[in-house]
Amino acid sequence: MFHSRLGARLLKKRLLATVITASVTAAIAMPTVSFAQTNLATVRGTAPANTTITAFNTATGSTRKTTSSANGSFTLVGLQPGTYSVQAGNGPAQTVTLSVASTSRLNLKGGNGAATATASPANAQSLQSVTVSASSLPEVKTSQVGDTVSLRQIQELPQISRNFLEFADVVPGVQFKVDANGNTSLQAGAQNSNGTNVFIDGVSQKSYVMGGGMAGQSDSQGNPFPQLAIGQYKVITSNYKAEYGQISSAAVTAQTKSGTNEFHGEVFDRYTSDKYRARTPAENADGSKSVSQEKEFGASLGGPIIKDAMHFFVTYEGKRFNQPIAVTPIADYAYLQDQLPANVQSQFGPASLPFQENLYFGKIDWEPTDRDRFELSGKIRKETAVSGIGNQTAASAAINKINDDKRFNLKWDHSAEAWFNELIIGHQDTVYNPSPRSYGNGYIYTSGVQNPKTIITTGPASPLAAQDKSQKGWLLKDDFTFNDIQWHGDHVVKMGVTYRKLDLMAADAANVNPQFTYNVTDNGTEATPYKVLFTQPVTGLGLTPTVKTKDQQFGAYIQDDWDITDRLTFNLGVRWDYEKNPSYTNFVTPQNVVDALYSQDPNAPAGQTYADSLAKGGVNVADYISNGHNRSNYKGEWQPRFGFSYDLFDDERHVIHGGAGRSYDRNLYNYLQLETTKSALPQYTYYFQNPQTGECLGGRTPCVAWNPDYLNGLSSVQQLQGSASNAGTEVDLLNNNMKAPYSDQFSIGMSNQIGEWLTDVTFVHITYKNGFAFTLGNRYPNGDFFENHSQPWGNGVPGFGSLIIGNNGIESRNNELLLSANKPYTKESGWGATFAYTLIDADQNRDVNEHYSFDYATVGDYPFIASNAAPKNRFVASGTFDGPWGITLGAKLTLQTPTPMNSSACFNGDGGAPVYTFPNGSYCEAYAATPHGNGKFLVGGKVWGYRDVDLQATKNFDLGHGITLYGRLNLINVFNFNNYVDTISDITAGPGNETVVYNKNGNITYAPRTVKFELGMRF
Repeated sequence: MFHSRLGARLLKKRLLATVITASVTAAIAMPTVSFAQTNLATVRGTAPANTTITAFNTATGSTRKTTSSANGSFTLVGLQPGTYSVQAGNGPAQTVTLSVASTSRLNLKGGNGAATATASPANAQSLQSVTVSASSLPEVKTSQVGDTVSLRQIQELPQISRNFLEFADVVPGVQFKVDANGNTSLQAGAQNSNGTNVFIDGVSQKSYVMGGGMAGQSDSQGNPFPQLAIGQYKVITSNYKAEYGQISSAAVTAQTKSGTNEFHGEVFDRYTSDKYRARTPAENADGSKSVSQEKEFGASLGGPIIKDAMHFFVTYEGKRFNQPIAVTPIADYAYLQDQLPANVQSQFGPASLPFQENLYFGKIDWEPTDRDRFELSGKIRKETAVSGIGNQTAASAAINKINDDKRFNLKWDHSAEAWFNELIIGHQDTVYNPSPRSYGNGYIYTSGVQNPKTIITTGPASPLAAQDKSQKGWLLKDDFTFNDIQWHGDHVVKMGVTYRKLDLMAADAANVNPQFTYNVTDNGTEATPYKVLFTQPVTGLGLTPTVKTKDQQFGAYIQDDWDITDRLTFNLGVRWDYEKNPSYTNFVTPQNVVDALYSQDPNAPAGQTYADSLAKGGVNVADYISNGHNRSNYKGEWQPRFGFSYDLFDDERHVIHGGAGRSYDRNLYNYLQLETTKSALPQYTYYFQNPQTGECLGGRTPCVAWNPDYLNGLSSVQQLQGSASNAGTEVDLLNNNMKAPYSDQFSIGMSNQIGEWLTDVTFVHITYKNGFAFTLGNRYPNGDFFENHSQPWGNGVPGFGSLIIGNNGIESRNNELLLSANKPYTKESGWGATFAYTLIDADQNRDVNEHYSFDYATVGDYPFIASNAAPKNRFVASGTFDGPWGITLGAKLTLQTPTPMNSSACFNGDGGAPVYTFPNGSYCEAYAATPHGNGKFLVGGKVWGYRDVDLQATKNFDLGHGITLYGRLNLINVFNFNNYVDTISDITAGPGNETVVYNKNGNITYAPRTVKFELGMRF
């Protein structure tokens, strides 16, 4: 026995030496952070030496054990979040509630065997219960930046949707947005929502094709997961631990509910309509109110299959929405609305967006021994919607959209005295399939010559609206943790690997609906269109407008959470990710495109090829021509991470924490597939001569005479192109050395426990690089991008159309001051509250939501301007209260200063602007401008760009036998603040002096004052 133990100790020390060497080496290069499994909880602490530590889950009856070391330290890893009775030997038990993805510390070594907790014990049941809320234990000894959203907050705070992510903005640095179309998104810092990642029960929900961060959240009013199934979740805004991958901004890790030894369930029905909401500004201007309606309903049930061993949980939630929206002209050209044809003018004003969603989730857990736990779970999301309406798009150009997501996971947790293993096998199937609601000719009305602006789009939607995109495949994930290693302190060493094999598919357009564009002037709308956009399939080259790829993703990490002393903890880690995408690496540039690139530039002197012209302008075409063998997938995604926490007085009340690290995200397949799909189903643009002048608008080419027969349908305009010509075919090419976007994150802060209050102040600096963007590759023969103030749109690839090239290059930089104060709810006090303040100073070289950058020659030419990703100041306060007569109250206040607007101003004399030429030869410059505040709140002046106060009141009726009936009233935007999003620019003061104001007849974000009624029952 002695030799066996000695051998085990030597093996642990050898393993630890290897781990520390790797971790420290990585930390020197650049650094991670904290503890716990992705969603599970960890308990570390002290107890009598060589004593059995037992953790008993009071709701499910499950038991976990370990043995304290010779110095009394112990670690229990892989615990399901919930309420536990923890005991050392035969000593008194300590009851504590563990929160998701947390590490709590217990002192079970008190005098006379008494157990004491350094973190306050919770006064609530486990989070598996749907009838009683659980309080989270404070986790202050951590270097990661973020906080936990409890079940109490999810159940009791007012809410506009049943998207569980709506509560994430009670954490500083996070924004949950509801746009004018009702679409929801989550973003953090100065990055867009693509940089986020959500982990549910330890499984990433990342979207690999579309944006939005989470699969299914691109352009959707829907919920990613049934809220009834979410127990609690943690939001980490920076310096996540090494196990978090494919992320550059915020990580959300959530734990779903499980059944318990008692049957519990809930049903609810929520309703509102246009009768119970105020008018939007657009409705006030129009003098009418759009019909709107919202219905949300659902049910859940959980309980035992075998007491103390097997449980089940199932839930369903549905949505039926009809969201109001406004169709408005672009603000700068609103004065031209009266110059449009009468049938077009009538399409401005209120409209609506029908939406339907069905969400299902089920889980069975089984613990055949106190060492093993199995979970089988599945989620089905089915969503249909009418979208694409609003701003400058009329209802006649609407889109029907299908947005489905199916996921199934099997998990096996196995624990031993000194280690823990979590194995997950998963399958996913996500489909995004929008299509035009009608078919025929579409009509677009614009104004301007150099940079035409769209006033309104009408008629059947563009062929680009017909898409079919999906991700489908398997996941294998294994995480292994050593929890009993001593060497100059106590170590918890975790390592893991992830492998995904996915089928990614994208069809970016369909051969339908030509789009005719008309010019609108002060004298009216011109009688004939000035251009047409249409599709025409390429035949004979073996190309297809639908591209598929067998995508493979690998991830591996190792991290060491090292308690050097009772006060000082280091978190050392490194991660590596790799993605194999054959449709990128194996792509072969069509030979006719290669020949054209190296052919004579028709606008240049004899002997000068188009490639020569591009080279003079800094574009080496060899960097973009692929032969199927000269591309490789990027292998440099090494992500060292380092974190520390120092407990000043060894009581977890005043802890200094900090960290630094790098985290890689990924390039969306929605961008990478375009060089294939654009070649197979190119979109052609032809310009028509003005009958009076015989010239095309702005001198653009190809320029042909107008013929009314072109309005007779798609086949009529396809005759312009012919069957053999490539003229007008856009050529999209990607750089042969594509890299993945990443962020470098640095933080320093201090957390404090002051009475019942948990406070934190943290400074964060984040630099984001390698964001993807398409730019115009065309150049004039001398290499210039501007000539006589014009861009070289007419100097495309000989025999083709414009050259569009894809590169990495978008960057952002932001400094954040994050302040938070949290008083957890307790039964004794009867209330809980959170306060979150974010101060952000951020700039970027490209609009956070744009990946087409045509204003300058390269993304590197763009100036850094104030970021439009986040307001400078944001304050969120929330609270829940036990009121009289069995009434529970909830409130949420959100205030933020105006968010900067990013745009391009052209000083060519149009609209009263001065004439000014910039050093690069352009009339135009990228700029940022911030509107003045729209209103005040209680005190001070009109400094706020967004104001919202939401309230809820719930009355519970105890029917006996454990059954509670409740009625709930949600009052959204109590004071009916108009939170405008549309702006009007003024550039007449000249370069550097652009200003912007809110368009008070335009769209708003969030909602007008709305009353929502809810009835439900819990048992």
